[in-house]
Parts: sequence; structure tokens; C-alpha cells
Amino acid sequence: MSHTEVKLKIPFGNKSLDAVCFVPNKSLPYGIILTHGASGDMNLPHLMSLAFHLASHGYFCLRFTCKGLNIVHRIKAYKSVLSFLKTSEEYRLAGVFLGGRSMGSRAAASVMCHGEREDAGDFVRGLICISYPLHRPKQQQKLRDEDLLHLKGPVLFVSGSADEMCEKNLLEKVAQKMQAPNEICWIEKANHSMTVKGRSTNDVFREINTQILFWIQKITEMNKQE
Repeated sequence: MSHTEVKLKIPFGNKSLDAVCFVPNKSLPYGIILTHGASGDMNLPHLMSLAFHLASHGYFCLRFTCKGLNIVHRIKAYKSVLSFLKTSEEYRLAGVFLGGRSMGSRAAASVMCHGEREDAGDFVRGLICISYPLHRPKQQQKLRDEDLLHLKGPVLFVSGSADEMCEKNLLEKVAQKMQAPNEICWIEKANHSMTVKGRSTNDVFREINTQILFWIQKITEMNKQE
């Protein structure tokens, strides 16, 4: 399915955030927001690959850049992007999935968590965490799980089984404690950057993109039946 690329400046305080939308020509009523980790920007190859894959299947996809290591700043930026889409007269989405890679997924989780507490609406339909940084390397005793444990909406984790910032058994234990319905897609032998020795980058991307699309389709189909 073909789509149009639209470059945006999203208001953020007295500044703006750079963003790019892929708008399918025959669009479904749902969108996905994506952002990068502590380094890089919205043009990270995997984010671009994922956005293209989702848009080719009819999903509006917005990715944005917010640089910096301050998680509070990243959360505020994510909220601004969500607010922009929620009030957009141009795109008129029925709902969105919040997504991000590494630090970007932490920001997305916090926005979804606090949004559920403040707003009983159903605009946010789910959360996609790619390489969620559950802990710092070699600091497994300090888990970043507080927002995850308070979530209520559906969550998909896509993590490498060799991720040095998300030990497999620890994420599985957190997932069991979560109130929210959740799934974990393990990418075998992938590290935090989703690199797998002996596999091409594009091959790993294809596996991840396929799993994410399948999960989104499943959740949106469930929403139709409610």
C-alpha cells in the first residue's frame, strides 16, 4: 500500500519537535508513534524500517526526534506529540499505539501509565517497547518497572534474549506481575541494539516488524469486537 511522507514541526513549549509522518493513501483509523533511544534520532534505520512496514499495511505512523538523556524531558516531549495527534483535525485518528526504542520506550510507558490515571478515554490503545531498558548493564537489582506495573492497557515487549539491559528472566518476572495484558517477543541472541551474530540487520528487522504488525492487528481486531 502506498503512502505519503509528511514532515512536521510539533509544538513543544516555546520550541518544536521534528517529526515525520507516513500517511497511507487508504488509511486505517489507528496510528503508531515511534521515537528513538538515548542516542540517534527518528531516522534510526530500524524506526524507519518499522514505520515503512506499518504504513504499507495501512497504519498512520509518526516518528519524532527528542534528543537528550533527561527522561523527564523525553516524557514531556512524548506527551506533546500525543496531544498533537489527539487534537489533530487533519488526521482524525480513532486511537494510537505508543512505541519507542530503549529510552524512548521508557518515555512511552510513562506517558501511557500517567495518561491512564488522568484520562478515562481510550485514545491510547497499547504500548510497544522495543529493547526496553529494564536495568542498567550489570545493575539488575535496580529495575525500572514502576510504570510497567501500573499499566492497564495491552503491552508488547520486543527484546533480545542477550540484551545486557534487560535480563530475560527479570523481564519475564515483571511481565507476570503486571496488571496489563502483555506479550514478550524474544529475538534470539540479539543484544540491546538488536544485533545478532550471523544474521543480517534487515533479516532481524523483518522479524521484529512482522511481530509488531501482527500484534497491532490482533489488538485492533479485539477493539472492533468489544
